[in-house]
Amino acid sequence: MTSIPLFLTHEHPCGYLEGEIAQSAFVQAPFHILSSIYPRLLAKGFRRSGNEVYTAHCARCSACIPARLEVAKFKDNRKQKRCWKKNINIQALIKPPVFYQAHYEMYQRYQNFRHTEGSMAYSSPYDYINFLSSSWCNTQFIEFSINNELAAVAVIDRIDNALSAVYTFFEPKFSSYSLGVYAILWEIEQAKLQHKEFLYLGFWIESCKKMTYKIEYKPIQLLINNRWTELSV
Repeated sequence: MTSIPLFLTHEHPCGYLEGEIAQSAFVQAPFHILSSIYPRLLAKGFRRSGNEVYTAHCARCSACIPARLEVAKFKDNRKQKRCWKKNINIQALIKPPVFYQAHYEMYQRYQNFRHTEGSMAYSSPYDYINFLSSSWCNTQFIEFSINNELAAVAVIDRIDNALSAVYTFFEPKFSSYSLGVYAILWEIEQAKLQHKEFLYLGFWIESCKKMTYKIEYKPIQLLINNRWTELSV
């Protein structure tokens, strides 16, 4: 891939690890260029947030490790099988990535339920939709409903050889349904049906409880020293 310019953010308190200082590197390119190189950026460990594509670039920490799953090799464990069976009657509806008031209100309840310490708990409608959607990417909002009631939304990006899981949020009263797990299992099945090779899962952070769950999707691949390495455990 031709070299592309990056710009660094100012250092700021890490949102994942208490006491750590974080810094990100953002791709500096026009939207039409981002669209064409996005698959290669994902393969190099970058993530999308709104119209921006970034990766972790911290001076004193390397805890954020990009993770992906080769979907053809996926082997569900007992917990994942139970989750899939329990939620077999969930209805999924693919919708365009635009603002829906019902989504936003559920997102607010989810943030107040799960991430009260974070800045996203106070997102305005503008901040919310500009975090999840993009004007240049093939993004989809997946609605999951239980008994015809909106229960969760998963945001995914579609590229030629992969899906990228951007974000998932759910209605707190349905927390016992393990909808975060179900959303990833659904994305794996969709990737298989669409003949995609990978599902990108964002960063795995071993010492962050909110991010360790990704290791449960086996055999997970981690980008270590610029090389995707499949974990054997």
